[in-house]
Amino acid sequence: MSSNLDALYRSVIMDHYKNPRNRGSLEDGSLTVDMNNPTCGDRIHLTMKVEGGLIRDAKFTGEGCSISMASASMMTQAVKGKTVDEALKLSRIFSEMVQGKDYEESEDLGDIEALHGVSKFPARIKCATLAWKAMEKGVRSEKGLEE
Repeated sequence: MSSNLDALYRSVIMDHYKNPRNRGSLEDGSLTVDMNNPTCGDRIHLTMKVEGGLIRDAKFTGEGCSISMASASMMTQAVKGKTVDEALKLSRIFSEMVQGKDYEESEDLGDIEALHGVSKFPARIKCATLAWKAMEKGVRSEKGLEE
């Protein structure tokens, strides 16, 4: 990756970290998931409104490193308005991307592509995927699927 692209990705990550999208929580019987990464102390509290198989809204609170919090911001933006199945597919693609595996590039990943470089830092993969794992856990429980 070129150094210009690395710099752009870093600026996108820092923007989401310093100005998180969808920070807060939803009330009114929303789906709630709490997860943490005990290795580095990242914690997330994710709330989602899922109706008719569609993620209508998603918000998060928590604390952690810039990668985990930026990823949570990006994830909530990426899944809002998507069906549960689309969100799960996007999560799978994201997970493959940050692990450095071949991933389906047919999806427009938007800002989440900025986390591609995490694959070079295996210790940070759990930071990047924490919010996504929380979303998966929530929608799978909503669908009655096994984890």
